[in-house]
Amino acid sequence: MTLNPPSPTGLVRQPAVLVLEDGRSFRGLSYGAVGETLGEAVFSTGMTGYQETLTDPSYHRQVIVMTAPHIGNTGVNDEDGESRRIWAAGFVVRDPALRSSNWRARRDLEDELRDQGVVGICEIDTRALTRHLRERGSMRVGIFSGSTAQRPPTELLDRVLAAPRMEGAALAEEVSTRQSYVVPARGQKRFTVAALDLGIKEMTPQLMAERGIEVHVLPARSTIEDVMTVGEHGPDGVFFSNGPGDPATAEREITLLRQVLGDRVPFFGICFGNQLLGRALGFGTYKLKYGHRGINQPVLDRATGKVEVTAHNHGFAVDAPLDDVSDTPFGRARVSHVCLNDDVVEGLECLDVPAYSVQYHPEAAAGPHDAAYLFDRFIELMERRGEGEDTSEERVRPGAPTSATGDMERRGEGEDTSEERVRPGAPTSATAEMVESTTAEQNREAN
Repeated sequence: MTLNPPSPTGLVRQPAVLVLEDGRSFRGLSYGAVGETLGEAVFSTGMTGYQETLTDPSYHRQVIVMTAPHIGNTGVNDEDGESRRIWAAGFVVRDPALRSSNWRARRDLEDELRDQGVVGICEIDTRALTRHLRERGSMRVGIFSGSTAQRPPTELLDRVLAAPRMEGAALAEEVSTRQSYVVPARGQKRFTVAALDLGIKEMTPQLMAERGIEVHVLPARSTIEDVMTVGEHGPDGVFFSNGPGDPATAEREITLLRQVLGDRVPFFGICFGNQLLGRALGFGTYKLKYGHRGINQPVLDRATGKVEVTAHNHGFAVDAPLDDVSDTPFGRARVSHVCLNDDVVEGLECLDVPAYSVQYHPEAAAGPHDAAYLFDRFIELMERRGEGEDTSEERVRPGAPTSATGDMERRGEGEDTSEERVRPGAPTSATAEMVESTTAEQNREAN
């Protein structure tokens, strides 16, 4: 580590230290604003898309560790931000770019961090830090630079331990819009959707607008009356966005969603919206050890058998049986998508009401576009409702019997028809080999 190298703007970096709640610390140099910040330490494996990551409201109160070593190469532009500001509590990089080089760049990343008061640290071993978080789990962290970095280590650790945990945190209202606004449809308007902003990314309503949807973005505290008065005759569909915090704290939003399901209004949820659908159906949610954050996570669509490469950013997940159709207060529901790395639930679909959701980010900002079809599926639900058709969401997996006929066929062949329930997070027989190979690859990368 070079001591106090000058930045491209001539600023001399100051000493900095990162302190984890278990007492582990990493010394480096200041990056962005100088001062102190507290949050939850999480790591993101994306090699690109740092501007979209920083401005994603789902990262509110989190300190992001970038596993890619070189960050800032393409600067910051005026088009790729996913909200009005940077929401990350802090930023950790190994080797910041000395200068940005991209035809769209308007500012250097470090200048943007400094202007928005985001405290960061650089010139630390992010590989070792990521391995520590993967083995010990996400935890509270503090970054201290300048004069604060010179305080006694015990005092810095006490400040970290005094910070709130992510479990039990109700954060959606802190990042939500204060006033409703409309994203107009591009071209001819086909449908009107009420979108509850729990931390919505800008790309999401834009992709709906491209499909002829007029999107009314509503504050997180909206009531069922606010939702059902959208449009001339009420909304054609309701959308719940991504967002930060613990879904177990969102009782008001869950009650609203149950009213939407009871009225059989087509529903689509992403990320936090998926977790709220799960809880509205009666499933639980739980915190993952270190979460999913990156832009190349493999997810299986269980109805089609196709594997999608997807963008993830979630620290909580839905606790639902992977291979069973569940009875809920709103009819039957099942897991529609699953992560092939660890069998975490990545999607839900209701079979008797028009509702579905995914845990990952089909809007792909940043990330691949494999899951863009999910927005078209929302269109199909609203079309069928408008035509008076049955809007239930059952999709039969290719070559798979229904739950009723499957049992009868197996009984006729003398097979055991008992159902072994798979605990969340445990690999199924179909994915165990893939999980094992993926884990081996991760271990090779970490070493």
